[in-house]
Amino acid sequence: MFAAYVTVTIIGAVFTGAAAVFYLIGHDFPKTQADMKRVPRSWVPRLGWCLAAGSLGLLAGFAVPLLGALAAAGLILYFVGAFIAHLRVGSRQLVGPAVFLTTSIAAFVLNLSYHA
Repeated sequence: MFAAYVTVTIIGAVFTGAAAVFYLIGHDFPKTQADMKRVPRSWVPRLGWCLAAGSLGLLAGFAVPLLGALAAAGLILYFVGAFIAHLRVGSRQLVGPAVFLTTSIAAFVLNLSYHA
């Protein structure tokens, strides 16, 4: 159980951390995604900071388990919102949000299971 908890949490932190970097450095991909989903570009850095906070929170969860669980829960809400944003505009490119959402759910469940 411990190995699964650590592995999934680190993978989730790396995934969301990498996405946060792309959002925060002004890469074109998040901007085009925001345009496609009809989200204001001014939200892109804020969304990047949310991803960065979630990523750091997952890692901080190794020291403070409640913080890791809350970070995973926040990321779940974030990626549910991303999923809804894709569906709202009729996008069928759902693999990305689904992978991130699944990883966040797994990190949340494993955090709660391991520390219960």
